[in-house]
Amino acid sequence: MARLPRAHSLVLMAAVVLAACSGSTSAPQHSPSPIAGALSDGLIAYVSSSGVGVIDPSTGKSAVVAPLPQAGAFRVAGPVWGPAPDVAYPVIYFAIHDDRPPERRTSPGVVPYDWLFRVDPFKGTIEPMAAGADFESEGAIGLVANAHYLAMTVGCCTDYQVDVLDLTQGSAQVKILTRPPSQPALFTEGAAPGVDGLIAVRGAATGAWYFLNPSLGVLNAFPLKPGQDDGPIAFSPDGTMAAISLIDHGALIEPVNLAPILPSPSAGASSASPSARPTGATPTASPVQPRRINSKLHHVDSLAWSPDTKTLAIAIDGGIQLYAVAGKDGDAPVKTYKPAPGITGVDWSGPIDGHSVTEVKAADNPQKFVDALLTATALPAAADTPANRALTRIYLWAYDSSKPSPIASITDVTPAILQKYPPLAAQVNYDHWAPLESWALTGGCTRYRVVVTGSIPPTASTFGLQSSTQCLGASPSPTPS
Repeated sequence: MARLPRAHSLVLMAAVVLAACSGSTSAPQHSPSPIAGALSDGLIAYVSSSGVGVIDPSTGKSAVVAPLPQAGAFRVAGPVWGPAPDVAYPVIYFAIHDDRPPERRTSPGVVPYDWLFRVDPFKGTIEPMAAGADFESEGAIGLVANAHYLAMTVGCCTDYQVDVLDLTQGSAQVKILTRPPSQPALFTEGAAPGVDGLIAVRGAATGAWYFLNPSLGVLNAFPLKPGQDDGPIAFSPDGTMAAISLIDHGALIEPVNLAPILPSPSAGASSASPSARPTGATPTASPVQPRRINSKLHHVDSLAWSPDTKTLAIAIDGGIQLYAVAGKDGDAPVKTYKPAPGITGVDWSGPIDGHSVTEVKAADNPQKFVDALLTATALPAAADTPANRALTRIYLWAYDSSKPSPIASITDVTPAILQKYPPLAAQVNYDHWAPLESWALTGGCTRYRVVVTGSIPPTASTFGLQSSTQCLGASPSPTPS
């Protein structure tokens, strides 16, 4: 097998280095007073064929927080718990890929987009964080998160890229962290606890495991030796144990100490040697010795630790099974849940003392946003003809709608406009147009101004992932000159 390039060829994007130096805007985590039915054991989030939901492990009560369309319309990755700015408790993130029949030259259909969503289970709200047209893959896989970063793999064949989102920044955008051929193809397999945000990755070509530091864009040595086909992996909240799904025969729990992971290189560093070894303190003894979790099982789809590290949840055979960490191989699960059919992903939050499961509310179906984007990017009827599609040109701009912007009032495309406001890359795709870059569209207060021209008189419109209206009531500035 080909090996990963040496350190000098592992240079990553400089933009992520800047992220390490930027200040956090996340809200301080408060500790609200416990209430009746408080979720001291956290909530288990799951994704099934019918939606994203949560389970209170103390009572077994469950609730759907984001329903999904039936008949396999979307491929789903996640869910994962993570922080959100100005929110005192963890929220849920998940990704989808529109898997409905794509449009063709002679038949209608969809433009396949990848989407990243955030759900607040106590407010009953869902927010699109990012979207991008994806004609080559089946969407995000390996969605993982910790207190700093969300990471995922997107791509196909040998062209797998790692994309990250800084969860501590309210206006952050999804960034491409590694992408062949300038960096190795990597699979995201897990996330280490803590604010350093280390992501466990596995080489697509070699099966070798590393810690990827998103803040500095470097690879560090991995403290364990999983197999080249093992994964995913979940680390206990205290960083003393890891549970990894084996290629077959269930999962393995083994001790680990994340304290002595390689010290972060200086901010100027841009690469790491795969042969580097962890240095520092002697690993702290784990509460348990390495052991199998029911080796009679086959491959486990997803794993998650309870807040007190005494229980491991796994998603397998379309349901959820809970195992005592201190048990022995072959022990029956202490609890099983199947609140919905086809469960493939699971994650377990920390304690949420200020809320109870009775406060959980369902948000909108994400299809609402998916279909709204398809409507916003449909070609005008006059341009949507076999003769005119080849002549049609798309000009796309992004702007912050929380404040006045001259971009919001662009109605035509002139050399002066193009020089002053360079557009984003976009092109016609049969009955729609689509942006060309990965995760080109961002939620929040970002709005997009588009002008369709070439085959028809200039036709301008405005849209956003969250809403097409201006954010915070800001009005457009005068027409740009």
